[in-house]
Amino acid sequence: MTSSENLPGSLSRRTVLKLLGIGAVGSATGYSYVAKPKPARHDVERLDLPQYVDHPVKVVVVGGGLAGLASAYELSKRGIQVTLVERSPQLGGKIASWPIQVNGKEMMMEHGFHGFFPQYYNLFGLIDELQVRDNFQPLDFYAVVYKGNQYQPEAFRPSHSAFPWNVVDLGLTSHNVLQWGINLTNLKHLEVFREISSFRMPQTYERLDHLSVDEWGDGQFPQGLYDLYFLPFAKSSLNAPDRLSAGELMQFFHCYFFGNPEGLAFSATCEDMGRCLVEPLIEAIEANGGRILKGVTISQVNWDSNNVTSIRYKKGGLAVNPVPFWVEKNPLLSTDERVYFGAGDRLYALRQGDDVALSLTCTHQGCSVHKEVEPDRQGFLCPCHGAAYDEQGQLLRGPAQENLVQFKVLQREENRVQLIGASPVEAVTERANTIEADYFVFAADIPGIQTLFSLSHGTPHPGLASQVNELQVADPFAVSRFWFDRDFPWEHSWFTSLSGYRLTDSIALYHKIQGDYQQWAEETGGSVVELHAYCYKEKDFPDQQALLATFEQELYEIVPKLVGVTLLHRELVNQKNFAGFPPGSYANRPETAIIGSNLMFAGDWVKMPFPCGLMERAVTSGLLAANTVLRREGAARRTLLSVNPAGFLKI
Repeated sequence: MTSSENLPGSLSRRTVLKLLGIGAVGSATGYSYVAKPKPARHDVERLDLPQYVDHPVKVVVVGGGLAGLASAYELSKRGIQVTLVERSPQLGGKIASWPIQVNGKEMMMEHGFHGFFPQYYNLFGLIDELQVRDNFQPLDFYAVVYKGNQYQPEAFRPSHSAFPWNVVDLGLTSHNVLQWGINLTNLKHLEVFREISSFRMPQTYERLDHLSVDEWGDGQFPQGLYDLYFLPFAKSSLNAPDRLSAGELMQFFHCYFFGNPEGLAFSATCEDMGRCLVEPLIEAIEANGGRILKGVTISQVNWDSNNVTSIRYKKGGLAVNPVPFWVEKNPLLSTDERVYFGAGDRLYALRQGDDVALSLTCTHQGCSVHKEVEPDRQGFLCPCHGAAYDEQGQLLRGPAQENLVQFKVLQREENRVQLIGASPVEAVTERANTIEADYFVFAADIPGIQTLFSLSHGTPHPGLASQVNELQVADPFAVSRFWFDRDFPWEHSWFTSLSGYRLTDSIALYHKIQGDYQQWAEETGGSVVELHAYCYKEKDFPDQQALLATFEQELYEIVPKLVGVTLLHRELVNQKNFAGFPPGSYANRPETAIIGSNLMFAGDWVKMPFPCGLMERAVTSGLLAANTVLRREGAARRTLLSVNPAGFLKI
């Protein structure tokens, strides 16, 4: 092709013609208005292989979140001896539930509202096998509401049309269509539509992974489209636009919109996630002969010839680090009274003049505890699940079962200290147990995976340690749930995305969704509202008090009818363990199966062979790990489904 046949912005004339002839191209490739594409099929067996493994095989799954549960379920039902190891007293990870007291009544709290989209083919496959579809209810529609008067609310309803017809449908129903700002004579706008229409792995990442969403969107997107759809939905990936790879954004949008023939409306659980999904999975694993160890901490991972041979664990809280380590001062949190070191879930507090630092890692599930926000209370509170400790780290209230861990100060420098575990090493060794297995599935979150590799004894598989070390967590996630003594009118969906607020990204009306909360509202006349912040900046909200104050202020802006209504109770969940997908991270991201090793990875952070996101990504990664074991042991793999793995232009 000669230079005269090319257009600026790396778009050929042929590509432009394809974009302008989008309807004809769509019709020719099966993307028709009346016949939506079928889900793509992966790991389809071509041979007639047995469903069950007929010889002894042992697998240890480390991590009891959705990925670990899915992997343990599939392996246990195929005749494999499975042991699932989880640090927390309860399973579920980011979908776990736990009891709280609200004015003398026990209710279930969780990590926040979760939507189950119809293209979660593999997750709903598990739900159907467990025969718990009745635990889920469809929500009629899904709204996006924008702060200010520039844009009117958008509403997404169940659809039976795939891209590009879902865009046509959206344009016909949107009150903001004249503000989309599309100019097909602008080559930068055409470049955006090329990426939308031609998603492919790894080609899209090769073009876009070096850019953040902010960098790619600056001057590239039609402004209205960016404000209305890309910005709010990008944040719903739990990654901030300034730290999210543009290639990952295209993967996310392909999964949820451009390659999704199911529509954006979704289902919700009828009760908390624990009862509706986690407990049925646990019951199925145990019914299949699987063993589940809860409330245990791994203290050593043994390697030999690129393989994991065994793990050592102890019952109870976090293992004490017997090796000295340095940790940097955290100026955002430090005060004249107390100096903080570290960040995220590796945070330590040291009173001025003391020689013993307190780990602020909750001994329940590894969240970071914070100073109590009430002026008449002293001590630390876990914002994830409500455990409370006094000033010395002594446990006051569960669900944690052990005190905070103490560390001795060995050396001090101007902006860092060297610490070592203050508890005797013998206490850990005496209580240690060893599990050997043929295969291991590491299904922890990113901090957990990195901790497992730091506990390696022997030499890990070449390259894996560096891959794991490069993984990054996203900006923190926070949820605040409020109980009020009266209800209020609401014209939008029971779960609504919000855009334009400093902290809040969505709102859920729990007294309209879940049965226990509906009953509480009927008995009291009250309401329960939950606000979410998907990826806030720690420098803007350095502590729990700042989060709660801002959430409450913005709630009254979002729902003015609640001003002056009595606030009965509030809960805060605050975590920094969601998977980050920063620019440049795709190439070296670990995959599920490691060639030449008996170790598999599972979680929403692994590199996937086809588009999927959030809960579906976690479940599918766990099933891919199970498929690897089944294939190596001569059994049939589970057929996995996804949206079409590529956009229809395929350029």
